[in-house]
Amino acid sequence: MVRDAYYYGFVMIAAALLVGWLTSPLWAAVPLALAAFFLWFFRDPERTITEEPGAVVSPADGKITDVSPVTIDGKPLKRISIFLNVFDVHVNRSPISGVIRSAKYQEGKFLNAMDPQCADCNEQNTVTVEGEGHTIIFKQIAGLLARRIVFTKNIGEKVERGERVGLIKFGSRTDILMEASADIQVKVGDRVRGGASILAFLGREQRKLVGASAGRKQEVR
Repeated sequence: MVRDAYYYGFVMIAAALLVGWLTSPLWAAVPLALAAFFLWFFRDPERTITEEPGAVVSPADGKITDVSPVTIDGKPLKRISIFLNVFDVHVNRSPISGVIRSAKYQEGKFLNAMDPQCADCNEQNTVTVEGEGHTIIFKQIAGLLARRIVFTKNIGEKVERGERVGLIKFGSRTDILMEASADIQVKVGDRVRGGASILAFLGREQRKLVGASAGRKQEVR
């Protein structure tokens, strides 16, 4: 369970005790229900992380709302967008093993996370991870209800694939950007789990070429 659960939960429990003492125990039901919701919302389940070479795992739980090619600074990339509603686990995880090269926080609006404009206009934190010969960018994007983005790692810090790196509070969105040659494994409408679901594979074409080249060399011999 994320530490924030205790902050929100204990405040609501204290409020329930105070309301029940000042008025009636029946009125304490509302803050108690909110306490239960916060304790449930900030859950942080363990996940089994794949060891498959080149796998890119989901940085968040939620529903795939977009899989499309994009061009950023003249470079072709593939983008996958994940929408998190208030019932999803909101812990973020690193898509690959590597080193945190940058983390840029941007203040902005709080548009609905389903709005395509939110990827550019909303408050967000853009993280670049470099490892295994590849560079991945993922964005923690605030939504209509989200009012706080948490990132717990430092620039230069090494992370493992599927490792916890932060949290977005309440409804939000997470985008992940990868090289155009990525072999995408999901489609719009799929539900994914942070750290457990494979979004794509990187470097498959290169491995196929290396394997084919090795096979030809063996034939020649």
